[in-house]
Amino acid sequence: MDISVIVPTLNEEDSIAATLRRARAPGVREIIVVDGGSSDGTRTAAAALADQVLSAPRGRASQLNAGAARATGNVLLFLHADTLLPAGFDATILRALVRSDVIGGRFDVTLRPSSPLLWLTGTLMNWRSRLTGIATGDQGIFVRRTDFVALGGYPLVPLMEDIALSRILKRRGRLAHLHERVETSSRRWQRDGIVRTILLMWSLRLLYFCGVSPQRLKRVYGETR
Repeated sequence: MDISVIVPTLNEEDSIAATLRRARAPGVREIIVVDGGSSDGTRTAAAALADQVLSAPRGRASQLNAGAARATGNVLLFLHADTLLPAGFDATILRALVRSDVIGGRFDVTLRPSSPLLWLTGTLMNWRSRLTGIATGDQGIFVRRTDFVALGGYPLVPLMEDIALSRILKRRGRLAHLHERVETSSRRWQRDGIVRTILLMWSLRLLYFCGVSPQRLKRVYGETR
């Protein structure tokens, strides 16, 4: 088995190069960047390090689906543009998928730069994911390509696409919760306030699980930024 790494971007000039360098590994067949209309130098920076740089309508779900449609690896790894993979991630993923009942999974996450409150935030994210079986894009979601295609890919929703995919995957097979850690930028928490961001994201997820549509949640999320 080998891995296709798929990275959606939108104005990620400052972070994309480091992310792509860490994504290059012996078990990786290709790195595909799917840009949603960046106005900075993201595409130029990505072109120097990725195997393909595509364009797709803005929105993580549509961008990730576009990348998956061009991927040729047995395993799809969906990676945020500000997330750094751990050393040996490729071998770790492939070991997890040796079991035929495991169709995908995710990593634990560490937020960088860190602080005591951000460390606690990352720890709670990992615990919550283990308890619920739900992965978020910050954790690096991977899935067998055949299963992803059979399930129809990411639901085309404007928000919560990672949670929507996790719920679908759980119904098809087991998800591996890897202890190895990706490092995800804490810029969102630092920019908008740690406590405010935590409360916002937990509230949005609670509303989503209570049946509020992603379209309505997107409007709420947009009004808070």
